[in-house]
Amino acid sequence: MVNEGRSQKAQYEEPPPAPFLDRNEFYLWSFYRAIIAEFVATLLFLYVTIATVIGNANQKKPCGGVGTLGIAWSFGGMIFVLVYCTAGVSGGHINPAVTFGLFIARKVSLNRAVFYIVAQCLGAVCGAGMVKALQKNYYSAGGGGANTVREGYASETALAAEIAGTFVLVYTVFCATDPKSNARDSHVPALAPLSVGFAVFMVHLATIPITGTSINPARSFGPAVIYGHKKSWDDLWIFWVGPLVGAAIAAAYHQYVLRAGGLGLKSLRSFRSQPTSLAI
Repeated sequence: MVNEGRSQKAQYEEPPPAPFLDRNEFYLWSFYRAIIAEFVATLLFLYVTIATVIGNANQKKPCGGVGTLGIAWSFGGMIFVLVYCTAGVSGGHINPAVTFGLFIARKVSLNRAVFYIVAQCLGAVCGAGMVKALQKNYYSAGGGGANTVREGYASETALAAEIAGTFVLVYTVFCATDPKSNARDSHVPALAPLSVGFAVFMVHLATIPITGTSINPARSFGPAVIYGHKKSWDDLWIFWVGPLVGAAIAAAYHQYVLRAGGLGLKSLRSFRSQPTSLAI
């Protein structure tokens, strides 16, 4: 057993950090295929989840809707399904905060991060637009599925909730896709979509009463554009700043504290390394 462990450790090699800019990606079909995958995945994510929120909001009978638990399952379940489907194509980010965290950790290049975030936001707008088109009579009555700070909570509380919730999500992403864990435990990659989806589910249970739960700037941006309500626009900064800050903290904690001396220090030293394949 000891010899096997040493052999396995010897075979493990730390993947190099992604380059800051990778112009070669613009000549690869796989780059554009990944962008399309992020657009479609985010569109589907918004369509199913916002439709669930709208349907629940328009139920008049007690216990007639799916409730907070059902909404949380909708968001977590869709992330599980879509990460499973797209991880091999684009990495299955489906969230600008996840993309930003992976960029901070030098897992993706700047150009890939920018194109992913644009695709995710466009997909979110289209997904929310599909819900409005198909449920026009119920869309506005259900609040458009937009994120706002709930009555009784201060903006500072909502911001803190979004930071903490996104930290949980992005920290889970890093742990579930850690190449060192993958080398040690072969079952870890197969469980990554499940663990990420379950993290989304748990965070929704905690923060739906405060903000409706974003932890994903695209999820808030799409409904805000389509619904167009003043409060959803006034509060939108919280659902960008909070997730991006939470993602940055999670990336820094995992890469430069838990993995200090490994990939963390390497990624701080060099911007000349070769691109790596996406983890998630």
